[in-house]
Amino acid sequence: MTRLPVEDRGGPLAGVVVVDLTRALAGPYGTMLLADLGAYVLKVEAIGGDLTRGFGPYAEDDQDHWYGGYFQSVNRNKHSISVDLKAPEGRDLVLELVKEADVVVENFRPGVMERLGLSYETLAKINPRLVYGAVRGFGDPRTGESPYVGRPSFDVVAQAIGGVMHITGEADGPPMRFGPGIGDIFPGTLSAVGILAALVDARTTGVGRFVDVAMYDSMVALAERSVYQYSYLGIVPGRVGNEHPVLSPFGLFRASDGWVSIGAPLDHLWRLFCELMGVPDAGTDPRFATMSSRIAHPDEMRELIEAWTSIRSRAEIVDLLADHIPVSSVNTIEDVIEDPHTKVRNMIVDLEQPGSATTRTVVGQAIKYTGSQSHFTRGPYNGEHTKIVLSSIGYSDEQISALHAAGAIHIQSPEGAARP
Repeated sequence: MTRLPVEDRGGPLAGVVVVDLTRALAGPYGTMLLADLGAYVLKVEAIGGDLTRGFGPYAEDDQDHWYGGYFQSVNRNKHSISVDLKAPEGRDLVLELVKEADVVVENFRPGVMERLGLSYETLAKINPRLVYGAVRGFGDPRTGESPYVGRPSFDVVAQAIGGVMHITGEADGPPMRFGPGIGDIFPGTLSAVGILAALVDARTTGVGRFVDVAMYDSMVALAERSVYQYSYLGIVPGRVGNEHPVLSPFGLFRASDGWVSIGAPLDHLWRLFCELMGVPDAGTDPRFATMSSRIAHPDEMRELIEAWTSIRSRAEIVDLLADHIPVSSVNTIEDVIEDPHTKVRNMIVDLEQPGSATTRTVVGQAIKYTGSQSHFTRGPYNGEHTKIVLSSIGYSDEQISALHAAGAIHIQSPEGAARP
């Protein structure tokens, strides 16, 4: 049993210990998923803290700026210890933590952990059952050495190189970055999936694994339709805006007060949709009767549908169709937050915000279980748990004070100790 101060917050990963060396978005998003599901996630930050602590946005009344919405959103439910990994004392501290851990996760470029003396091979000798997760732009040489292995990457680069951006946007417009940072979020999610699979295996075999997820690979996986279209049809898929190259109707249509999304691609759904629109003959019209014929007549299809949708409000269209045909108004995030669905599903979470007199809202966890559910706690101060963690694994008060004085660790109290 670990000596770390692990509390049972509920959730299926209760008792799992994760040493989290990640920063920015991709890695922290993956470890956030583990924390939300009940794991004890100990975020090991640099002395100056994760770089996203300085990104904001900040609450209007927050003059301290310990962290803003970016950091809070993907670092809730975590603990923080602040360590200088380049100092020998910092490295030794991480090695002690590894003895207590089930999982280590990092998203440095290849070679960084080796230079720090914290390679997978080193850590696996200390803890053979350790699952080691790595999220990198172009993967790790251990699982296949990319010619781009040493390059840095960001979300916008991953979306571009992985083929996602080329198929996003209007047909006659430029490539377009997908709104949310999927070049980070999807690799982080896949990393959590891989780590969980390796954990199951380690509990059977007693031996951990190196789990490698590349941002590039993740975007190729996300663009899966393009791959089979290229293979089966011999074409390079391009941008189709809000249409779908295989399904019809399956897209956005103009309402009198905005836009609605409608999906009725199956022939029986199309006929039902035509009946609800009051044009039953269109269901058997040779131009529209089958999926292939509808795809071949996109302009006529849109004209037919928008003749009906454009004179009705979004709410009216949804009321008429929702019990029969997949449909939705195109919601703003304000609409989403106020929707009764997100409230009852606990998808909107209020968290304490240091420096502010009021709570702030972040997104909840989409993975639900029957029985106990993880609760949510605010993101930690940088080094908020340094002292309690070191004490739990055997460091004396004198040793802790000496490490702090030497700059090998940083201790931050909720009362607002000086910044590092």
